[in-house]
Amino acid sequence: MRQGLLAGLVLAALSASGAFAQAPLRIGVMGGFSGVYADVTLGEVEAAQMAVDEVGGKVLGRPIEVLSADHQNKPDIGAAIARKWYDVDGVSMITGIDTSSVALAVRKIAQEKGKIDLNTAAGTVDLTGPACSATGAHWVFDTYALANVTGSALAKAGNDTWYMLTADYAFGHALERDVTAVVTANGGKVVGSVKHPISTQDFSSFLLQAQASKAKIIALANAGGDTVNAIKQANEFGITDSGQHLAALLMFSTDVISLSLPVAQGLMLTEAFYWDLNDQTRAWTAKFRKHRDKLPNMNIAGTYSATLHYLKAVQAAGTDEPKAVMAKMRELPVNDMMTKNGKLREDGRLVRDMYLFQVKKPSESKSKDDIYKLIATVPGDQAYRPMKDGNCPLIKN
Repeated sequence: MRQGLLAGLVLAALSASGAFAQAPLRIGVMGGFSGVYADVTLGEVEAAQMAVDEVGGKVLGRPIEVLSADHQNKPDIGAAIARKWYDVDGVSMITGIDTSSVALAVRKIAQEKGKIDLNTAAGTVDLTGPACSATGAHWVFDTYALANVTGSALAKAGNDTWYMLTADYAFGHALERDVTAVVTANGGKVVGSVKHPISTQDFSSFLLQAQASKAKIIALANAGGDTVNAIKQANEFGITDSGQHLAALLMFSTDVISLSLPVAQGLMLTEAFYWDLNDQTRAWTAKFRKHRDKLPNMNIAGTYSATLHYLKAVQAAGTDEPKAVMAKMRELPVNDMMTKNGKLREDGRLVRDMYLFQVKKPSESKSKDDIYKLIATVPGDQAYRPMKDGNCPLIKN
């Protein structure tokens, strides 16, 4: 009887162990898949699935599942989704999370739960500053890098007066702040600014104020559909014909395709990825387009990159315990089609090269997707804010 009981306990323990080993590892991809940012985020779920497929669909013997949700660009909805995913659905990591106000709300939930969030699509540099986290990362771009690369290039070219047209929420405010610092450091001046609500359809009054300022640069501190609409309407008003220039401080290849080269030609912008940069980016893009037939931008490529590195770290750590996985993510260099020898810092910033592009003229383009010419490659240690300057509570100066 005693031997039978012991055997039964051993069998039960083995069964429980086997069941745990087969419990799925769940990843959540959250984005503004409808509304003003839909065009720049749709494709992130497919990119995450590509990373899962690349590791064979399993890690540590556990099948990997990808969940997705639309936060509708609303912080309360994003926070509620994150809380449910972590508490109820057993999600181990959330990625994507565009829209800075949503990203900051999700970061709070992740910190509260001690869970991982790998932000690939929000801009605010505060994610590696006051809102930094031991279990969070900022993977692709941030407002400091955008200001530092695009802003510096334009300011150094003699554009010494700027007017800011800014989205009125966390991302726009952070970008205006960081661009103002760069322009001032290069001897220029921001002569004025105007805030607009997210998802603005009519930019006429804002553009007229910018035009009246006589500033050499009208800087767009917005993104997605807002940037596209502002550029289209500025073109209709003939603003650039009068000698002023537009600076799209956050612009994606998907935005350029939407605008068309005749409208977007000449714009300078910063991205972390371009499909036609090299053989590896071209090959990856061809694979992606089998899942969704659109040109992948840096948000989409970044979601693949972050997910793949996370899965590699889980395998290397032998567990999905958040702190152990994050330690491995910092220890292992990031190498993929987008990033070469990238380093994840203690404040959560992934340090990698950034690229300054100019949109081609129609006469320079060889195909509908041939949209950029590379102006400069900026090493990560020059593009991103020094860790000591971020006021991240995790960093002791």
